[in-house]
Amino acid sequence: MPSGSYDYIPQERIVFGRPAAEAIRAEAERLGKTRLFIVTAKSLNRRTPAIADLRSALGDLVVGLYDDCIAHTPRETVLECADAVRAAGADLIVTIGGGTAIDMVKTVQICIAEDVRTVEGMDAWHTRVNADGSYVTPTSRPSTVRQIIVPTTLSGAEFSTIAGVTDLRKQFKDGFVGTNSAGQVIILDPAMTRHTPEWLWLSTGIRGLDHAIEGICSIKANPFITGCCRQAIEMYAANLPRTKADPDDLDARLACQQATWIAGHGIDRAPYGASHGIGGVLGGMKEVPHGYTSCILMPHVLRYNKPVTEQAQRYVSAAFGRPDEDAADLVHAFIASLGLPQTLRDVGVTRDDFDGIARRSVASMWVRTNPRPLPDEASVKAILDAAY
Repeated sequence: MPSGSYDYIPQERIVFGRPAAEAIRAEAERLGKTRLFIVTAKSLNRRTPAIADLRSALGDLVVGLYDDCIAHTPRETVLECADAVRAAGADLIVTIGGGTAIDMVKTVQICIAEDVRTVEGMDAWHTRVNADGSYVTPTSRPSTVRQIIVPTTLSGAEFSTIAGVTDLRKQFKDGFVGTNSAGQVIILDPAMTRHTPEWLWLSTGIRGLDHAIEGICSIKANPFITGCCRQAIEMYAANLPRTKADPDDLDARLACQQATWIAGHGIDRAPYGASHGIGGVLGGMKEVPHGYTSCILMPHVLRYNKPVTEQAQRYVSAAFGRPDEDAADLVHAFIASLGLPQTLRDVGVTRDDFDGIARRSVASMWVRTNPRPLPDEASVKAILDAAY
């Protein structure tokens, strides 16, 4: 009989139905925090009124801001942000943005906890895969500065303790897991997502869908995760197209945010597969946004895995309301209906890149936990060929 345990999502609270500024102020007061440091994206801070309005509403509570977030989170930016948080004497970080800002702050918390101040010093704190396939996950001390998160995309990074951070020396994205790096409080305000570019909103919705699908198909799926992920797929299928048709449909936007929350119950608990594993390599090596990697890889990974995940894929089809149709075909058609890229050519990846992608992918922890083994570079290339 299979055995196992289940750890619940490490958030104290999920808040929705309240404007972000009101909720941030209330949560800071509840937590006894008076020195708030905002981390966000340049585009949100400099091209929209969202952050200025928020700072005005929070007043003297805000002691600093960092907005120099760069996609795929180079280590250098993590260290810059950590220095800024220290210099401001912040006692709470308010992260407003998508996966880049959220992952940055998770790793900032590790740097604060362990007093890491150099790129080389970060080497000791990322996850590694041994030659025998076992994981090494260093355990950092708890950070004295936590984060509360107002997500503006559907990446789901806010529900994970894992952060992906790029080491520019080797063009590889490492995973960092902090003891208490996940958001202490998550605030879902659909109005804050209205500034998110359509391509980013929709593609991160597919990233959330990828969490749900690889959660259902995981080698460690369980009935709770499967039930949550099926519900999440139903909500994405019904509401993501509504947000494309009417970007001001805040009810549909909130439903997509809630789908990301529900799908997030599999993050850190049900090991993912090759869509996430190869996608991480494409991000670190070719700077392909992770939403796009899911758009491109997910249908082909489903087809590769079907011989060993056929029953799980029936659950996926049922969640789309078409139980008798092939899950990969349904996902492919859904992505196409949103006008998102579907081939590696669409994002500038060439066949000349395949050797490097495959070599890095076989070392990925999520490629190693793919339901159907990918034992060598040739098997990874087969998926890349299909996606080309």
